[in-house]
Amino acid sequence: MKNILLLTDFSKTSINAIHYAIRLFKDTSCAFYLLHVKSSASYATDDLMAAGNESIYSSIVKGSKDDLDTIVIDIKRKFKKETLVFETLVDYDGFTDSIKQTIEKKAIDLVVMGTNGVTGAKEVVFGSNTTNVIRTINCPILAVPEGFNFRTTNDILFPLDAADSLSGQAFEKAAQFAINFSQKIHILRINPDSKNPTDEHKDQKHLNAYIKTIDTKYHVVNNVPMNYAVDCYLQTHQIDLMLLLVQPEHFLERFFTSSATTKISNTIRVPLLVFHSA
Repeated sequence: MKNILLLTDFSKTSINAIHYAIRLFKDTSCAFYLLHVKSSASYATDDLMAAGNESIYSSIVKGSKDDLDTIVIDIKRKFKKETLVFETLVDYDGFTDSIKQTIEKKAIDLVVMGTNGVTGAKEVVFGSNTTNVIRTINCPILAVPEGFNFRTTNDILFPLDAADSLSGQAFEKAAQFAINFSQKIHILRINPDSKNPTDEHKDQKHLNAYIKTIDTKYHVVNNVPMNYAVDCYLQTHQIDLMLLLVQPEHFLERFFTSSATTKISNTIRVPLLVFHSA
């Protein structure tokens, strides 16, 4: 059984991400953990100390717990699957700290969250919460863009940085997902400059070893920034989901944030499934 953590702030974006995950894993045995994190900073210490235990429980936990229960009821009514397994959780802590604790306690295999897309500066692809979770949470993360309507993940895009290796556990997990949930995977090996040429033979060897049962398209793009290559490919191909191998800081800083030479021109409007490399 796969344990999936669904993050919600009760927004339409987070609810849409939850629905997306349920549709995506409809044929997989899953236990869903629905988590709402309330910031401890939103409560005045004096007010909490002055209140009785029941008041503290009611103000911090019970209201959110009831809202989570309502979401579960609505989901079961919408999907008409009595076999859906849910546990609702409310925590008041730092956002990423709460996620880390839940992953450990519940043996979470995947974290699902919605993202509001471009915020403030147009160069930033995802909101700060999503980016921070991808940076700091060492667990596969599925980020679903605001307003994205579910469609079967027939075609998956898998862009690779020059430093990404098609070996190791992160790639194995990504490859297994592609085999289980898609019909075609588009490998986009991107070398932003010519200093680090790709060993295409080595890539093909790994692909033949791990991805045998689905159609695979392999492309090498040289002397083009990562974000431009991905953006262009998404605009010219029907892609349903994108896989990423994220290394600590390295890839994320170049792909998700602005710099003097790297700017994101358009919001990525397909779900992202992130696997963390060591």
